[in-house]
Amino acid sequence: MPRPLPSPIDQALAAAVRAPSPHNTQPWLFEVDSDRIGVLLDHQRVLAVADPDAKQARLACAAAAFNLRIALRMNGKLAVVNLLPDTTRPDLLAAVQLGVDQGPTMVERKLGNAIFQRRTNRRPFLEREVPPIARTPLVNAALMDDVRLEFVGASTRYDELTSLVRRAEQVQEADTRYAGELERFDGDARSLRDYHRTEHLPDRPGARHPLLAALITRDRGPRYELRAGLAMQRVLLTATYIGLSVSFVSRPFEVATTRAGLDDLFRRDGEIHALLRIGYGYPSPMTARRPVGEVTRNGNPVRFGVG
Repeated sequence: MPRPLPSPIDQALAAAVRAPSPHNTQPWLFEVDSDRIGVLLDHQRVLAVADPDAKQARLACAAAAFNLRIALRMNGKLAVVNLLPDTTRPDLLAAVQLGVDQGPTMVERKLGNAIFQRRTNRRPFLEREVPPIARTPLVNAALMDDVRLEFVGASTRYDELTSLVRRAEQVQEADTRYAGELERFDGDARSLRDYHRTEHLPDRPGARHPLLAALITRDRGPRYELRAGLAMQRVLLTATYIGLSVSFVSRPFEVATTRAGLDDLFRRDGEIHALLRIGYGYPSPMTARRPVGEVTRNGNPVRFGVG
C-alpha cells in the first residue's frame, strides 16, 4: 500500500528543522494544532556556557518559524508568524497561523527552493569578489523584518571586531566547559574547533575577502531577538538563491566579556545579533537534523492577541 503524501504541515515541519542553530543544537520544539504551529524554546538544547541567556537559541527558533511560513506559502497557504503570542507561555516564541489559499510570490518561491539548498559554509571562502550589486537584495531582505544588515569594511570598528574574535578564541580554547559543551551536541569537538578557525577575520579586509555584515535591531529584548532571527533566515536564503555562501562569526557572542565588547561597539546603532561572513564558497554537505517526529507534539490551541 503506498504511503500517503506528506501534508503541507508535514512539509513545513521538515523545512523548519533545516534552520541553522548554534553548534547544531536545534533548540526548538513544535506544537501542532489543526491550523496552527507553535514554535517553542527547548531549554534542554540551550548552551549553558556559550549561550546562557538563550539569545542565539531564540534566533534559531525564529529562523525555524520563518522556514515554516515559507514552506506553507510554497504550498499555496497564507501563513502569518505571530511573535510571543501568549504572555502566559514565555517559551512559546512564535506561532504560525495558516490562512486561506493563496499562491506564493516569485520571491517566496525562490526562498522556499533555497531552504534545502542552504548550507553554512564550514570551509575557507574563495578569493572572489562579491560585487556591490549583490549587497542590495541582502539589505532589503533584512529590512522586511525591520532589521538592518550593516556591512563592516576596513575601519576602526573592523579592527576592534578582529580583536574581539581573537580574544574570544583564546578564552574558549582554555575553557574545558566550552569544549565539553561542543562535544555534547556535535560529537566531534575537534572538527568544530577547526571550523571556528575559519571565522578568524583577516587583518586587512580587501575586495577579495568575503564581506562581513552585522545584523542589528534598533531596540533590545526577546521580541527583537526573534525579529532578528526572522531577518537572519531571510538573508541566508536570499544569499543562497543568488549564489552566495555564508558563515557565522559566533565566537565573540559566546564569551561574556567579548559579548559586552560587541554591545559597546554597536550600542549607538542598537543591538547586534549576528555577524555574517558572506562570499563565494565550495559546496558543503548537509548537516544532520533530529527527525521531525522527535521535535513535534500535539498541543493546545495557540492563543493570539494576548501578548
